[in-house]
Amino acid sequence: MDITKISDTFAVSPQILATDMPMLKAQGMTTIINNRPDGEEGHPSTSAQLQAAAQALGMTYHFIPVVGMNFPQAAVSEMAQIVGQPSGKVLAFCRTGNRSINMWARANKLADTGVDVQALVANTAFKLV
Repeated sequence: MDITKISDTFAVSPQILATDMPMLKAQGMTTIINNRPDGEEGHPSTSAQLQAAAQALGMTYHFIPVVGMNFPQAAVSEMAQIVGQPSGKVLAFCRTGNRSINMWARANKLADTGVDVQALVANTAFKLV
């Protein structure tokens, strides 16, 4: 699994599976955010399956699907609430990680967290749009 650490409390990855949850838990992840819609081409799991696997290990799970690089205000607001709460380590994922990093960047801007998003993302393979 290719996890990109963005900060001490936030990371992104491409698609995860229910079988990845124990490893994520062992790495200290406490919250999983799924930005990938159910039924998207090549999506091997449903959100319900991933949620059950995360919750079985005591992890918090959120389903905030976004299509393409379209970021509805409600989705950004929900992401801002989650990343703004001190909840341990958060992993957000989508097909490649690009939607998740862009949602995180928008959430930080909306919440006015003062996080230097550009600097944190500069050393990754991701591009902010």
